[in-house]
Amino acid sequence: MLGLPLTFTVPLVLTALAALPAIWLLLRITPPQPKRVDFPPLKILADLRPEQETPARTPWWLLLMRLLLAAFLIIAAAGPIWNPLAEDNSRAPLLIVMDNGLAAAHDWRDRMNLASERIEAAGRDGRTVALVATAEQVSAIELSNPGATLERLRSLKPQPHLQDRAAHLESIRRFLESTPDAQIVWISDGVAGVDGQGFIDGLAQMADGRRITVLKSERASTLAVAGVENAGGRLNARVVRAEPNGRDSGTLRALDLKNLPLADMRFTFDANATETTVAFDLPTEIRNAIARIEILGESSAGAVNLLDERGKRRRVGLVFGGTADQTQPLLSPLYYIERALSPYSEIRMGRGGVADAVNQLIEEQVSILVLADVGGLDRETLGKVTAFVEQGGLLLRFAGSRLAAGNDELVPVRLRRGGRSLGGSLSWDTPKTFAPFTRESPFFGLKVPEEIGIRRQILAEPDGDLPSRTWASLADGTPIVTADKRGDGLVVLFHVTADTTWSNLPLSGLFVDMLRRITALAGAPSDVNAEARNAENETVAPRLTLDGHGVFTTPPANARAVARNYTERATREHPPGFYGPADSSLAVNALLPDDKLTPLNIAPLSARVAPLAGAQTIDLRMPLFMLALILLLADTLASLWLGGHLANLSGRLRKAGAAASVLLALMMLFTSAFDTRAQDLGPRRFDESASPALVTRLAYVITGDAGVDEASRAGLLGLTQVLSQRTALTPGDPIGIDPSRDEVAFYPLIYWPIVATRPMPSEAAIRKLDAFMKGGGTVIFDTRDAFNNRPDGAVSAEGQYLRRMLATLDIPELEPVPTDHVLTKTFYILESFPGRYATGQTWVEALPPQAEGEENRPARSGDSVSPIIITSNDLAAAWAVGARGEYLFPVVGSDQRQREMAYRSGINIVMYSLTGNYKADQVHVPALLERLGQ
Repeated sequence: MLGLPLTFTVPLVLTALAALPAIWLLLRITPPQPKRVDFPPLKILADLRPEQETPARTPWWLLLMRLLLAAFLIIAAAGPIWNPLAEDNSRAPLLIVMDNGLAAAHDWRDRMNLASERIEAAGRDGRTVALVATAEQVSAIELSNPGATLERLRSLKPQPHLQDRAAHLESIRRFLESTPDAQIVWISDGVAGVDGQGFIDGLAQMADGRRITVLKSERASTLAVAGVENAGGRLNARVVRAEPNGRDSGTLRALDLKNLPLADMRFTFDANATETTVAFDLPTEIRNAIARIEILGESSAGAVNLLDERGKRRRVGLVFGGTADQTQPLLSPLYYIERALSPYSEIRMGRGGVADAVNQLIEEQVSILVLADVGGLDRETLGKVTAFVEQGGLLLRFAGSRLAAGNDELVPVRLRRGGRSLGGSLSWDTPKTFAPFTRESPFFGLKVPEEIGIRRQILAEPDGDLPSRTWASLADGTPIVTADKRGDGLVVLFHVTADTTWSNLPLSGLFVDMLRRITALAGAPSDVNAEARNAENETVAPRLTLDGHGVFTTPPANARAVARNYTERATREHPPGFYGPADSSLAVNALLPDDKLTPLNIAPLSARVAPLAGAQTIDLRMPLFMLALILLLADTLASLWLGGHLANLSGRLRKAGAAASVLLALMMLFTSAFDTRAQDLGPRRFDESASPALVTRLAYVITGDAGVDEASRAGLLGLTQVLSQRTALTPGDPIGIDPSRDEVAFYPLIYWPIVATRPMPSEAAIRKLDAFMKGGGTVIFDTRDAFNNRPDGAVSAEGQYLRRMLATLDIPELEPVPTDHVLTKTFYILESFPGRYATGQTWVEALPPQAEGEENRPARSGDSVSPIIITSNDLAAAWAVGARGEYLFPVVGSDQRQREMAYRSGINIVMYSLTGNYKADQVHVPALLERLGQ
């Protein structure tokens, strides 16, 4: 580099020789001469002597411009590069220490470019180079030529674990002793590794006045995910950074095992904060499907956190076999179980009796079924629970007086019954405590509090398999927790109650830890008796591992198997990833849940610190070519000006501009006329009848019976006219629909007359109708058979047709319209809902029981509009009007005002479907009471 930061890649002499023809042509270009004016006398005199011509001269400023143009082209062709690296003229060997741990992956490309430039610069200075990668295996440091060092540099990759820099101190010390004049360049990521400040302290002691240059960012820019907890109904992820670095926000993405995104959440750091927590508020099934949490755009193994079976939130169903007076808090065993499991599991309470509760929870697909003091089960329930366990479920049982007297096979060991108090339980004067947990137990490693005391216990019959099925025992050797594998599932039994009647175990933290480890076994296909309880002795091989950029790859050659209960952070031998089979993988992560990123303090080194961004070179070719192009344009304009062609050119431009202005004006006029025409045609393009979303309208179902369909149309038309006259609602004309073909979401109310002779609706129509009712719509089913009701109470053909149709619909419980239902007070105060007939009954969704203090409310309603109304009074016939406004069907009844009451019934139904429980609000109580005369 000749001591200069400006470097030319092409010799200037050869480039100048190649450019000489271009320079000669530029200098030969002269502006045209002015036209000479001939004068006859002078022309005659000119013929008497030879004509002399004076050569034209190029102006000095134009010549200077062309010389600069040629100079810029020559320099640009030489490929000048500005190298900001401030190198000295030393020929001393160079030692490059390069961090390639997980914190270096974020800006790895910049680090590689910087290291390459340092090695290339050393090569130009004739220096030898040695390279040390702090995340690689420790080896002897040897000097080599820059070319070989570059080849080794290109083979380096960021590693997916924290580096141990201190492990390389000994090899660095030996290198410095053999090469006393070596200079050190450390390309640092600025984050402390597993050794903390040990590397800096050791390097400072052996520096001995050597020049040390540290290349690092001003602030460590690494972001990482340290710990994900699936608890409290949310998935909480902890994002950390070494120090405030300006990267105060980002996005976390959750992915499943197929690498499909499930959810994105933004995170933001508070001012000067180094960690923040992000909560994924998702359903349990989605949270359990999450296998990977990553920071978008970070490209680092530290920005990825993997989740295995231990991180899944189990769905636990609780059933208690006691009586109602035992279900109070602090008295019920379920109270203690729920408090212990709720931080780590989703709790579902069984309702009703034991059989109903068990059936309900199994249908809800719980992973763990907990039976607290449940004795014998009936045959059907026993079969369902047995199938649940054999298909992979976990059954957790707690003892009690009922289990002591019960008799079923869903226990891990044979229990001793009879001959002792409480039906087979054993009592002591002095409470017994737990014995230490053995290595074969899932509870191994848990500390037993000294205050644990067991007063009663269900004994197990002595058996040769009893020791292998015992997970925990008392100090005298009697089992207190036993387990056995059944099919693909597991049965676990606590030989004490889940409340405090037999022991104080539920009051201790040990109870919480034991239940948490048991729930972690749910769904594990491994042999519990041989493997799950031998987790320390079992090893699992790596199946998928992360590289330094956080991408899944095949395990490297240096990857080794880990113990099944491995809980440490990733290392070089144990890279982060999934270990073991796919259905029971163990996740190893780069960081532990409690890890923090700590910035390095390089002050003890007394080193020169340079930024990473300063290592980038600047290519000057493009600016020089741009300057040459500008000078070329200026030269062209100057030549035109000197030759007098610029005036002609300006005149042509003025003519072209005038033509362009005329053309633009014509285009604007044409566009304006087109827009005006489009606006005139716009409103006529939409047909009101073809767009039911534009206006509120009532709908009726086309049955295929022409008479019934015409009566439905005329009836809804009459009701629409009355609504327009008496209310603020102005609905459009009614429309007939086919539920299997038409969209029904546009209509608040659908009238469906039942015709027994027509075929049943298709499955598609039934499903669409079900979705319509669940989405807030209301359907009036009118059997029109009130006049034909039989004295013996037999169901008519229309009633049987309606029952068959509703059998496949998810409809709520129904009841006759109560007198205090809001439907009777919505617009008019009514007592019944007559149509053409007045003897039929009207049914709506059953209201919830009255709460305390609501006995005297004049209007009551549920939380939403009843999705279904069933009547037999033939409402449409009472509403039907002809073209001249005449009534089409007579009403059947003795009340002269029956047709008027039918219209009022229709108005109330429409207002109710549109406003819901609006009139049930307390603000209307005074007016309703006044109108009721109370």
